[in-house]
Amino acid sequence: MLEVDRIAKSFATPSGPLRVLEEISFTLGSGERLAIMGPSGSGKSTLLSILGTLDEPTHGTVRLDGVDLFATPVAGRAAFRNRHVGFVFQEHHLLGGCTALDNVILPALAAGPVTADVVERARGLLGRVGLERRVGHRPAELSGGERQRVAVARALLPAPRLILADEPTGQLDAEAAAGVTELLVELAAESGGILVVATHADAVARRIGTVRHMQAGRLVP
Repeated sequence: MLEVDRIAKSFATPSGPLRVLEEISFTLGSGERLAIMGPSGSGKSTLLSILGTLDEPTHGTVRLDGVDLFATPVAGRAAFRNRHVGFVFQEHHLLGGCTALDNVILPALAAGPVTADVVERARGLLGRVGLERRVGHRPAELSGGERQRVAVARALLPAPRLILADEPTGQLDAEAAAGVTELLVELAAESGGILVVATHADAVARRIGTVRHMQAGRLVP
């Protein structure tokens, strides 16, 4: 279960604090999905960064399966994030010199030597996203939609409890966007993961299901 309780975030500026998030609270159980919509600068990306412990809130708490994510040291958060949180960004952030398979396996390297089971799971995920014949191709040899599908497979490699997608279809055409969205929904459902997607796209939000909007730093129905 993901429990977000009164999250707020502000940044110091010469003219005083810039408040980006205001008292955001919600709860999501295993297998539940949430789409967050709002204009650029509304705080969507900041919220996802906090949920994934890439940034800290000014105040408030985030708990995943009862663990207070900001009550542990930074190093502990990094280990927790690597095992339990999967990220999919608008920019796929693949390493150009690595194959699709290598890029999917990368998160596992932080946990130690890569086993044959991890490689097999990575191959299986690439197969699930329709790239079984592209495992040896580098990002420059893949289309935009294919690169984003590699990023989806990479995020899901550790079977994370929390899957965060920040504008994952923003640079894709309508067909590719629909395919990536469907993959996120299907694969998250299979693992029982919690899926939170920030998006501008109505079609993406509708497919995710539950939709809430960011307005002036607040999350509203």
